[in-house]
Amino acid sequence: MATTKRHDVKDLSLAPEGVRRIRWADRQMPVLQAIRERFEREQPLAGYRISACLHVTSETANLMRTLKAGGADVVLCASNPLSTQDDVAAALVDEYDIAVFAIKGEDNDTYYSHIEAAVDHKPQLTMDDGADVISVLHSARREQLGDIIAGMEETTTGVIRLKAMEADGALAFPVIAVNDARTKHFFDNRYGTGQSTIDGIIRATNVLLAGKRFVVAGYGWVGRGVAMRAKGHGSHVIVTEVDPMRALEALMDGFEIMPMADAAKIGDVFCTATGDKHVIAREHLEVMKDGAIICNTGHFNVEIDIPALRSLAVETREARNFVEEFKLADGRLLFLLAEGRLVNISAAEGHPAIVMDMSFANQALATEYAVQHAASLEKKVYPVPTEIDEEIARLKLATMGVTIDQLTEAQQKYLASWDEGT
Repeated sequence: MATTKRHDVKDLSLAPEGVRRIRWADRQMPVLQAIRERFEREQPLAGYRISACLHVTSETANLMRTLKAGGADVVLCASNPLSTQDDVAAALVDEYDIAVFAIKGEDNDTYYSHIEAAVDHKPQLTMDDGADVISVLHSARREQLGDIIAGMEETTTGVIRLKAMEADGALAFPVIAVNDARTKHFFDNRYGTGQSTIDGIIRATNVLLAGKRFVVAGYGWVGRGVAMRAKGHGSHVIVTEVDPMRALEALMDGFEIMPMADAAKIGDVFCTATGDKHVIAREHLEVMKDGAIICNTGHFNVEIDIPALRSLAVETREARNFVEEFKLADGRLLFLLAEGRLVNISAAEGHPAIVMDMSFANQALATEYAVQHAASLEKKVYPVPTEIDEEIARLKLATMGVTIDQLTEAQQKYLASWDEGT
């Protein structure tokens, strides 16, 4: 299908392979399929322009297809310079006639020029994986803020940013925190990121994780998933935390807890999952063992102090694809994966489609909700409505052939009463 859309992708000749990958992922995304079929009939997004800044993967492609089926005019750009699947980007343009601005490995200037291209679409709805489109609109494109009905945000990091903006009175339009939906963070963050992070580490390094001391920084939903999967591979897992409740939970889950200053001296593999900066700092890098592997699965590449690592090195080289070797003055070698960016999607393929089915179902239904309730939404960060979350869970169970009990009328009455005791 010849495209009529503007685009900037690596090579349109890659489109046939991208189509195969998109179709393969779609087989594992039955909830999104059902939403797409309804959207095609009902056209709830007809006439609306959407600018999406997401990881350009086969799963994301099926979300874009769903939004377009609902009548939306969609533009997609990458939310990370290393997360684009070039064949998928080509397929979206060539086969599905969706404007895409994304090239795997693009430099910083190109990355931001692609975000600018998405904003040039003059969106009425935004969809972010890290709040970059929202940030550009609030800084360089304030004249467009009045056109925005609402935004959707899919990451923990982005939601933190946006809640800070709301608290400061700086948020100029409502945003739905898709990340905080239970059918998103319970599954996407824990099971999706947990598996795909380990996948990225193994693909990049081909190391055996069994017997290694595996240090996980942060025990949020992502950290829980990474720790669980590393333990399953036979690693001795160490968790570092700043939150006493999460540290206690990790301890009760069977993991060793210690400060990063202590873990840095004994760890073999390090993975940050906090959403904060310099979790692995210069003083930690200075005491790491020869051969330590360092990576990040948080959204931005600030969790590891990469400038400090470069300043400590007397020599650097590419050891393998997505593995940079840093030789220190005393001869120790430290290995940084995927430039400190999300290792699960930079060095591997990101979350399995069956998990993203729920995350992107939330995106699609939250977008529909925003359109339907535009008149009543304030300039705040909103949770995904409970009824959407529960409907997605019901649909997912149904597509997996799983049935559950229903409350009887007497049980519902009992739970709603206060006067029936023993």
